[in-house]
Amino acid sequence: MAQNKATLLKFPCEFPVKVMGYASDEFEAAVTEIIKKFDEEIAKDKIEQKLSKDGKYLSITAKIYANSKDHIDDLYWELNAHELVLVTL
Repeated sequence: MAQNKATLLKFPCEFPVKVMGYASDEFEAAVTEIIKKFDEEIAKDKIEQKLSKDGKYLSITAKIYANSKDHIDDLYWELNAHELVLVTL
């Protein structure tokens, strides 16, 4: 993905990523592992979790340190490819 892509973001920057799936330890572990591949030094206070009202779904919001648009795109591709991820924002 070495194409020159237009973006309004100034890199490097902090970028929030929200991931949703069914509430389970496996979902939480998978998302955390993927996020840490793209931001190895992410602090625990940069990752928030929230259960849905009925406890069926879990959303994980992580504020990653993004180096480029490609960095963000690659993260989204990997998250969306995972079988336990339902939605990414």
